[in-house]
Formats: sequence, structure tokens, C-alpha cells
Amino acid sequence: MSLKIKPKSVRGSLTPIAAGTALVLVTYVTPMATLAPTSADLGAGSVAGAWILSAMSIGLAGALLAGGLLGDRAGRRRVYIGGLLAVVAGALACALSWDPWLLIGARVVQGAGGAAVLACGLAILAHSYTSGRERLHATAVWGASVGGGVAGGSLLAMALDIGTGWRENYIAVACAGTLLLVPTLRGIPESRAAAPRRIDVGGLVLLIVGMVLMVATLTQVRDGVGLTALVLVLLALGSFAALWMIERRARHPLVDPDLLRHPNFLATTLGALTLGVGMISMAAFLPTVAQSGFGDSLRLASVPPLVWAVTSMVAALTVRWLPFPLQGPLPIAVLLALTAAGMLTAVNADSTWGLVVPMALTGVTTGFLNAILGREAVASVPPDHAAMASGANNTARYLGAACGITLFAVIAANTGADIADGWTNAVLTAAGVTLLGAVPIAALAVARTRQKAH
Repeated sequence: MSLKIKPKSVRGSLTPIAAGTALVLVTYVTPMATLAPTSADLGAGSVAGAWILSAMSIGLAGALLAGGLLGDRAGRRRVYIGGLLAVVAGALACALSWDPWLLIGARVVQGAGGAAVLACGLAILAHSYTSGRERLHATAVWGASVGGGVAGGSLLAMALDIGTGWRENYIAVACAGTLLLVPTLRGIPESRAAAPRRIDVGGLVLLIVGMVLMVATLTQVRDGVGLTALVLVLLALGSFAALWMIERRARHPLVDPDLLRHPNFLATTLGALTLGVGMISMAAFLPTVAQSGFGDSLRLASVPPLVWAVTSMVAALTVRWLPFPLQGPLPIAVLLALTAAGMLTAVNADSTWGLVVPMALTGVTTGFLNAILGREAVASVPPDHAAMASGANNTARYLGAACGITLFAVIAANTGADIADGWTNAVLTAAGVTLLGAVPIAALAVARTRQKAH
């Protein structure tokens, strides 16, 4: 039976969870702005640089489902706090790294900790705010904290463009996470599922192995499609095929197969995956092209992502005041299509300032998507599955980001006369993937409308 929650505890949970979510996104975007000085300081080549960008996404995607399921069993508050401590420890390890692969390992640790914060945080909100109006408010704030974290990361990079230009960012994250522990311990109530599910360890291992191999494949193809790339892609596909076979027969699969038959849950999962492959990968690489392609400073390179993050945060907060509800697959499909259109306005940009308007346009649609995807993911499942639903949704987002960031970097660095020219090719690819991802979600909306008509 789920634990009772006092009204005071309910009111006190939103602020620390929003702050914890923002902190995860602050440290998530740090390499996006600081990759150039990080690579120079650690002697990281293009391969290591791609892994630095993708490492936290791998940790997030690999641990989100496990974090959600573990929270359902052991207590969401307990797992959330453990995740926050892992983010702090990983940040300290990043700040002290003297080798790019040590930094990559520490980023994976941060991703695993961030997974517990994201999965259990959203599940705690779903458990604490049960009425439709309260939940709309809570998930809107949660969605805004995602944009706020990205904005905070960009501002932090601009403010701490001193010393090494990157270690100071991780030290600041470690300090902020430590300070956040006190209000987190006081404000977040404990809860767990009435009938918790077991963690499918075999499926989880195959998921992580498949992701690592896929990112390795995308990184390897920068040197051409040779034997190594072919072996890696076959191993990755073999891992995902084995995962599919195991999950079909597992008594306690990572994601309940019945949920994948629910149009809203399936739409949010596909929407999160598409957002990760497309828009998040484009935003992740933007500071690199601004610094390496346009020759701008770190502070100027951080302006377009900051605009994207701020407009995203404001848009997420305004969802609750819209005169019409944004529910079900159709709004997700429409917003993804509008995001793709906004991304196309960044094609052929020849300066950092030329990217400000495209990032503002995509920030609005991304903000709406952040709020909708978070709310619909937990609203489309029974309360006991809230953490799993949150974990699945964010797994899709960061699985897409892990592969998308690497693919975007490979295309940008290897398909043009220079990185600025390759940026155009990468943006066209990312926008095309985003538009393509909207198609099956729109089909779900049409099928749902026909079903209601009958």
C-alpha cells in the first residue's frame, strides 16, 4: 500500500524536485558549451569529444528504467536522494579528471545519478499531486525546470569562462547539489508502489550494451564504413534483437507490454525519442560550431542555447493557461512538425547571431513538448507504474540524445568543406528525423479519433 502523504509534504515537494531536475540539466549541458576548452585541456581528439558529449546521455538512458523501478520498490525519496549524491560525486570526479576517458566515466556516473533524480522526481510529483489541475501545475513547473536547467547551464558556462574554462562548472554543480540536499531531505515525502515490479537485470544489461555499441558505431563511421564499423553495428543490432526476445518472455519486463498498446503512452515515448535524436542533438552541438566554425568566444557561443532554454522554460509554464488542452498524440505530432520547421530556419546560418531566432522558435515548441510529455507519460498509466512510465519516457529521450548527438557531430565534422558547412547538413538531417518522427504519432492520433468515432 502506498504511503500516506500529509498536505504540508505535498506542498513542499515541488520546489526541491524542480531544483534537482534543473541541476541535472545544468550538468548535462556543461560539455555542450565547454567542449572546446575541455578537449584542448585534456588532449581529447574528435572521437573522445563525441563520447564526452554522449556519455551522460548513455548513463541517463541506461539507468532511467532501473531508477524508476528501484524507486517503486525501495522508496522513491530514498532513490532520488541517492541519485542526487551520485550527481555530486560525479561532478567532483569530472572536475578532478586529467584524462578524457576518466571524464567520460565520471559523466556516465552523473547520468546514472541524474536518471534516479528524473525518474523518481516525476513519479513523486505524480503521487503527490493527484487532481488534474494540481498535476497540470506540477508537471508544467517540472517541464519548465528542464528548460531552466539548460538556461542555468548556459549562464554558468558564460559566468565561469575563467581558469580552465570547464572544471569550474563541475565544482559549481557539486556545491549546488550539496546545498540542495537539505531542502530535499526536508521537503520530499516517501512513497513506493503498492505492487512493485522486479528489475529485469538481463534486459537492462542488454539495453546498456546496445546503446554503447550504437554510439561506438556512429563514432567509428567518421573514419568510413569499414570492418570495425560493420562489426560494431552487427553487435549493436544483435544486442537489441536479444533484448526484444528476452523482453517478450520476461515475467517482469523493463516496460509493461500492455502500456505500449496505450496510444498516449506510445506517443509520449516516440515523441521523447524524436526530441532527443533531433532538437537536443542540434542544441548540443551548436556551441561547438559557434566556437570552432564561427570563431566566437564561449560567452557568445552560449547565447543561442540560452535563448532556446529561456523560451522553453517560459513556454512550459504557460501550458496550464492555454485556452485549449494539449492532450493526446495529436499535439505532440504537431509540435514536433513545428520544431522541425524551426530547425530548418537554422540552415545556412553564417554567424552565431543568425542562430538566435531559430533557437527561440524551437524553444517555444520544445517547452510545450517538455510539459506535455512529462504529464502524459505518468497520466496514461496506473499510479503504481508512474516511476516506470517516467523512466521509460526519459529513457527514450536520452537514448535518442546519445545516438543523435554522436550522429550530428559526425555529420557536421565530416560532410562539408569545414564544420560550419557540415552544420547545414547535420541540421537538415536532424530536422528530417524530427519530421519523420511526427508521422507515426500523427497516425496514432488518427487511429484514436476513428476508434472514438466507432
